[in-house]
Amino acid sequence: MPGPRTFYFSLDDDEKWTVVLDKDKCVVKAGKPAEDADCFFKSSKQMFLDVWNGKHAPGMKDFMTGAIKSNNPLMLKEFVGAFKKD
Repeated sequence: MPGPRTFYFSLDDDEKWTVVLDKDKCVVKAGKPAEDADCFFKSSKQMFLDVWNGKHAPGMKDFMTGAIKSNNPLMLKEFVGAFKKD
């Protein structure tokens, strides 16, 4: 990871989380970040879990239909890659 990145996750209507990733640490806080996040992910909890657990790879259709909303889909791959499970 080239530097600190802020990710904001809005899952369904009731889960909102901010994650700040750096090469040496990860900080997770409930709620929206004070400043705009580098990347946001808005979707259902189930969609997030499916992506996180490798059951679903987001594709163009997810973004075109609104199943997933993001200002930076490529950075979402960076987020998942930071926690790559072998």
